[in-house]
Amino acid sequence: MRKEKVLEKIAGAAGVSKAQLISVLDLFDGGATIPFVARYRKEMTGSLDEVVLASIKEEDERYNELEKRKETILKSVGEQDLLTPELQATIENCYQLNELEDIYLPYKPKRRTRATIAREKGLEALAEILMNQTERDPATRALRFLNDQVPDAEEALAGARDIIAETVNEHNGARNIVRNSFAREAVIFSRVARGKEEEGIKYRDYFESSEPLHKCPSHRLLAMRRGEKEGFLKLSVSPDDERTIGRLESYFVTSGNQSSEQVALAIKDAYKRLLAPSIETEFFNDSKQRADLEAIKVFTENLRQLLLAPPLGQKRVMGIDPGYKSGCKVVCLDAQGNLLHNETIYPHPPQSEVNQAMRKISSLVGSYKIEAIAIGDGTASRETESFFKKMRFDRDLQVFVVSEDGASVYSASKIARDEFPQYDVTVRGAISIGRRLMDPLAELVKIDPKAIGVGQYQHDVDQKMLQSSLEVSVESCVNKVGVDLNTASSHLLHYVSGLNATLAQNIVEYRKENGPFPSREMLRKVPRMGPKAYEQCAGFLRISGADNPLDNSAVHPERYKLVEKIASDLGMPLVELIGKEQLTAKIDLNRYVSKEVGLPTLTDILAELSKPGRDPRSGIKHFEFAEGIYSMQDLIPGMVLPGIVTNITRFGAFVDVGIKQDGLVHISEMADRFVSDPAEIVKLQQHVKVRVVEVDIPRKRIAFSMKGL
Repeated sequence: MRKEKVLEKIAGAAGVSKAQLISVLDLFDGGATIPFVARYRKEMTGSLDEVVLASIKEEDERYNELEKRKETILKSVGEQDLLTPELQATIENCYQLNELEDIYLPYKPKRRTRATIAREKGLEALAEILMNQTERDPATRALRFLNDQVPDAEEALAGARDIIAETVNEHNGARNIVRNSFAREAVIFSRVARGKEEEGIKYRDYFESSEPLHKCPSHRLLAMRRGEKEGFLKLSVSPDDERTIGRLESYFVTSGNQSSEQVALAIKDAYKRLLAPSIETEFFNDSKQRADLEAIKVFTENLRQLLLAPPLGQKRVMGIDPGYKSGCKVVCLDAQGNLLHNETIYPHPPQSEVNQAMRKISSLVGSYKIEAIAIGDGTASRETESFFKKMRFDRDLQVFVVSEDGASVYSASKIARDEFPQYDVTVRGAISIGRRLMDPLAELVKIDPKAIGVGQYQHDVDQKMLQSSLEVSVESCVNKVGVDLNTASSHLLHYVSGLNATLAQNIVEYRKENGPFPSREMLRKVPRMGPKAYEQCAGFLRISGADNPLDNSAVHPERYKLVEKIASDLGMPLVELIGKEQLTAKIDLNRYVSKEVGLPTLTDILAELSKPGRDPRSGIKHFEFAEGIYSMQDLIPGMVLPGIVTNITRFGAFVDVGIKQDGLVHISEMADRFVSDPAEIVKLQQHVKVRVVEVDIPRKRIAFSMKGL
């Protein structure tokens, strides 16, 4: 049972009403997925989208973890017999993890510290006398505390100061003073590690740098953190130390006598030895987490755009994995992506068997009725593209250059081995290239997103958080597009709402044993397909050519009777209503509003009746690189070239102009106006024109501009 205060905080963070929040959480608690709730439970949530639903889920999980931490702390303090009603109330009413840990700090079991040792020597009473700041001659008073372990007054005072320092460190007020100083004034300093100047030259921008921590962008912070991890940089974060110590003294020093001087010495020690390192670590971690979230957001959005890239569709495709000495691996695929034929041609040096290769390709195109050609963008890509463009075919064939990022990872994976156990990695790679042209989404879900090559510093961010975010993004894209129940791989199916890896495999096995699914209803016969799983997945699975045309639409089976009533009211069979926009336009949706079904769902149903099973992805566009541009040496400043956006970061976009090295359009060169986010200007896979600004061959860096283009 969630606390009222927690519900208020989640609702506030997500920007929803309490009623909306409770409905959403009830749905999640009942096993509903984000895609299902967003699509089929709009009336219950007020049409909240997937982004808001994901933020609610995330906040709810965060508060659940916080409550678990409170339980652990309450148990720990209780076992020490130190839990008062007031302390328990303070812990239970705390909703920030940092504050909770501050409250727990004095009670936290700790290793033997300098303060612990001083207490063992009997100096706690002296520390209390000093903290009262009424004793004018602390040195004389300290003589009363001498013993076998404390030989003189100075050692007694030193031990008392250690106790005061630990008390200050564990004081909520002191920690908040230091924390506020870090929040307002913290500067991140970066220095080159001694003796690493030459080896770490790629980090030279950070050899001697500093800037306010709150202004340091995520990509810069992650770059510095990577340099530190690799041993080339030394990083530190701190506010103005003297000013912060002054604030602590103003808080704790209440007099102007010699006892106060002892307290001031203890405060300085507490700050430098305990408080500053602790809060520095906290801010380092917080800033890293913010940078991670920013980088993950960029990566997730890039992945979403890549997964939703335009598909060629069900065409017979020839896939080419180009190469020089090892030749170009050629595969022919049917319209469902099944392998029909494979072999290797050698049109490039050293073999240069151009005529033989042309004859072979012409024969394959005719024999397998090829409708399009997909060429990987790796080694020998441009030369292979040029080879195909010189050929004349007996049909209109478009040649596409397809990204190979991650294809080698797929071809060596267990998924690829299970799909094509009898073929080697080169054949599997060519198949993946051909399938990517046909349906990028269905093929890319088989590859670890981190291997696809989009985003910034994805290997430096919190991997668990990254993986979770990417899985949500993939799930969202798969369910947005919908999945063909009778052709989808188990790997694609397991991203469908309500399905896991076991159920996805069970669907594939059932399909093998019983043939294609004739209807969604038959899904119920799949082993372990319970009512909840069926409810969650059915609307996202499509059956082309099903007896009931709604089975090939996004209309959920729970609304079939409603649609049949609409068709009946119009005096026609359901099949005649599908795809007839002039007829669906006549439907008065208000007639069908009920307690369970409102206008949002009815509007979605109407859209599906007009264009059933419509693909939300745009149509594919043909693209050609500039002729004669094959390497960095061919680039000349001022040259304007066509290119494809391959990656988007917070500092700009990378563009492929047909050579082995992508160039950067820095955010300052994207438009003739201020740009705060490159995503405002470009999208992944977008066709753009760029002007060459600078070519740095030794560092393999190319600078482009889009200004004026």
